[in-house]
Amino acid sequence: MTANSETLLIDDVKNDGTKKTPLLYKVLLILALMTVIGGFLTGVMTYMNVGYSDTFFIDWSRSLLAAYAIMPIGFLLMGLVTKFINHKLPNTKAYKRNLITGILMACIMESMLAFSTASKTIGFANQTAFLNGWLEGFLVALPVGLALMVIVSMTIKPKIEAFLKS
Repeated sequence: MTANSETLLIDDVKNDGTKKTPLLYKVLLILALMTVIGGFLTGVMTYMNVGYSDTFFIDWSRSLLAAYAIMPIGFLLMGLVTKFINHKLPNTKAYKRNLITGILMACIMESMLAFSTASKTIGFANQTAFLNGWLEGFLVALPVGLALMVIVSMTIKPKIEAFLKS
């Protein structure tokens, strides 16, 4: 192991005596979330764009790889949206703020993922086909994304934030 990878696994101790969570565990958690959520959503969108064919899994894997480039932007946006919602609605209960954040993030992420999926499965040669593919992927995956984002923002997000801060 290199010195850098060893430092990722060493349990550091914070000033208050509690152990810090290794950076490697935090990165693995984010990658796992990206794979599950992104894989599910791009799978739905790919199916809507090309149907189930011999090339479905190849098309899906290309869409998922493109989504990996977009999802970190989504994580950054989630932090900014959370901060914005907390700033604008300071007297609102946390679960309501998390619900609003989840709905906004679902719309933003579905739009971005639908764009990347349509670009990988349909391409830009025929703009009408691309726009139809984007819209169909977005509209079909939106309810799925809304359900996922609401569940994530209401239940998992507070735990993930605590884990990432540790």
